[in-house]
Amino acid sequence: MLVRVAHSPDSDDAFMFWALAKGRVDTEGLVYEHVLRDIETLNRAAETSTYEVTALSIHAYAYLADRYLLLPHGASMGDGYGPVLVARKGFREADLAAAAIAIPGARTSAALALGLWRKGLRTKVMDFAAIQPAVAAGEVAAGVIIHEGQLTYAEEGLSKIVDLGEWWKGETGLPLPLGGNGIRRDLPPDLRAKVSRHLHASIATGLAHREEGLAHAESFSRGLPREKTDRFVGMYVNDWTLDYGERGRRAIALFLERGYEAGLLPRRVVPEFAA
Repeated sequence: MLVRVAHSPDSDDAFMFWALAKGRVDTEGLVYEHVLRDIETLNRAAETSTYEVTALSIHAYAYLADRYLLLPHGASMGDGYGPVLVARKGFREADLAAAAIAIPGARTSAALALGLWRKGLRTKVMDFAAIQPAVAAGEVAAGVIIHEGQLTYAEEGLSKIVDLGEWWKGETGLPLPLGGNGIRRDLPPDLRAKVSRHLHASIATGLAHREEGLAHAESFSRGLPREKTDRFVGMYVNDWTLDYGERGRRAIALFLERGYEAGLLPRRVVPEFAA
């Protein structure tokens, strides 16, 4: 049976799925096809249950909970760090009220975290890779940087206004839940359990064979030097990724609850996990 696994073409996801993609996991007869798309494209594709397994934003999960269960592994958690709101030097936080702020997708977790940090900001959706250059060029006043840009914005002369993961941990004491892996609810339970085993094994194999996994991930790191690729992968593929644990699950529930209470989500959502 063919199972499509959709994820972002980023170094952390590449590391996470390296062992599965390279035949290092016994797939018990299942055949996996890897589909690489940016996270906002995946969020939208999940609205029609396009892929059996998909990376998705925790924000987007609020709109997808009737179609997908969260797998208990595969998390991207910002434990005291996360998407960064940046601007050119000289821009003040007080200037935000009159600014257009670039975000990497309306249903990204970065967008929801920004709305929780400061309600009522005017946002403009842009491709995540275009935000950093657009802010540097003055095409937009400020922007929320995700992925590898979190490590490189200062090199382009940009200044941090707020690290949303740092802010969230200060508010709640919990990591900021950014992304996860969802599996379609309509799949048979035994198939869901088998796929879950394989994906967990892929993450565990990468962590146990870090140098091999990093060598693969480096080709997806958009020019980052090896040491920064290593740092970035370590930020988002770690013990949280193997299992959310009680604190990780509580962080997701609180993130979604606060989004609902702030009027940023249309309904209250209680996260459900595959067995």
